[in-house]
Amino acid sequence: MSKHIKSSAPADNEAILGILNNSEDMLKHIYIAYFPMVLQLVLSNNGSEHDAKDIYQEAIIVLYSKVRSGDFELSSKLKTYIYSICRRLWLKRLNQMSRFGGSIHDFQEYMPLENDLVNHEEKDIQFDKMEGALNLLGEPCKTIIQDFYIYNRSMQDICDKFSYTNADNAKTQKYKCLQRLKKLFFQQK
Repeated sequence: MSKHIKSSAPADNEAILGILNNSEDMLKHIYIAYFPMVLQLVLSNNGSEHDAKDIYQEAIIVLYSKVRSGDFELSSKLKTYIYSICRRLWLKRLNQMSRFGGSIHDFQEYMPLENDLVNHEEKDIQFDKMEGALNLLGEPCKTIIQDFYIYNRSMQDICDKFSYTNADNAKTQKYKCLQRLKKLFFQQK
């Protein structure tokens, strides 16, 4: 007699703890447990399986960012929260593609999430602007900023890499680069 194993949804508090603890297993578990409802939502509302995967991936990133920020309070079931994020993201995508007919076929309870998604979208815009400013920065500034802030390299490592006479000179160069980066960032529209 063979047993059929069905993936069940994790308990909400376990899922949140798993995200807080960077558990890849928990993220996979959440993905498997809740993707079918998102697939149904998107397929029933002018979308494809590929669209559903994109939307779901984006929703998991929103959830992950929100939980990791430390100020996340779940005021509904996790399933409802994830569905609500996906629903909002899919409505936005439909509007962008001019495929929105005015109503959406819902299969789950949902809640309004305007503030969370607006904040996430604003952060995305800021990150895009920062990436654009960083690309305009040029060398060696771009590499110095990336080495220090993204790759967490020490000023001594940067000093050695760029053959500065000492770490203080590298620090001065980093400061000048930051000032240029700030100027480029705020010049962008």
